[in-house]
Amino acid sequence: MHAYSPAHHQFTPSACGIVFNRIGYGAMQLAGPHVWGPPKDRAAAVAVLREAIELGVNHIDTSDFYGPHITNQIIREALHPYRHDLTIVTKVGFVRGADQSWVPAASRQQLRDAVHDNLRNLGLDALDVVNLRAPGIAGADGSSIAEPLSTLMQLQQEGLVRHIGLSNVDAKQVAEAQQMTRIVCVQNHYNLTHRTDDALIDALAAQGIAYVPFFPLGGFTPLQSGALTRVAHALQATPMQIALAWLLQRAPNMLVIPGTSSVAHLRENVAAGALRLDTAALTALGTL
Repeated sequence: MHAYSPAHHQFTPSACGIVFNRIGYGAMQLAGPHVWGPPKDRAAAVAVLREAIELGVNHIDTSDFYGPHITNQIIREALHPYRHDLTIVTKVGFVRGADQSWVPAASRQQLRDAVHDNLRNLGLDALDVVNLRAPGIAGADGSSIAEPLSTLMQLQQEGLVRHIGLSNVDAKQVAEAQQMTRIVCVQNHYNLTHRTDDALIDALAAQGIAYVPFFPLGGFTPLQSGALTRVAHALQATPMQIALAWLLQRAPNMLVIPGTSSVAHLRENVAAGALRLDTAALTALGTL
């Protein structure tokens, strides 16, 4: 496998000015089990973040409801003061219940509180990108997002939010949002075996809007298939590296944010950027 060069994999959303290296880091797994409480080894979590930056990652995805609060506090401990080219993308719209549940929280006051929680725990004066996480636990529920989006727009006018993105949305909700303001990215569930967003990805690519798949490696149950294993073996890579490489070749606006609490797995994930899948490999994977 060739060495990975971040400069070979970059994307800048239209009229945004942010240059994303397309392999980022998803910080959700830095918290404890079930994204709740502190990690077993906080020093290891700090080490993973610092190694990510050394490897050329300049895009970290997080939220103050990871932990809650703990993931952002670890990011601050590891990386503050932040490099000028580091973009931290956070999300609002949910909170964690005392029973570790995920609870929609999109009232005007709840969104304001969430933005201020992110600012305080990350140690920032303004947030680079804030994704509005729309309601719906199993996927987009199709409801109007106009009211919560208007609150984010107000926070943007106040200088607390630089750019706005969306998460857990369908094409109709994206269109509704674009009637109101400029959207720089969409973060939805997507991977080799969960491809309901194919048309949306292509539409966003044509508009210069980033698409960021969450669960890029299948989520809490990693992707597994014979075809994936065979392609990985032929390229002397891991199945997870192949899944990431496929995403990077799927569309030029794709930004991947695999998460891990292991430096070794982090290095494997970043190295996937050097893989190129040929037509036979893409055909085999396209049947999944």
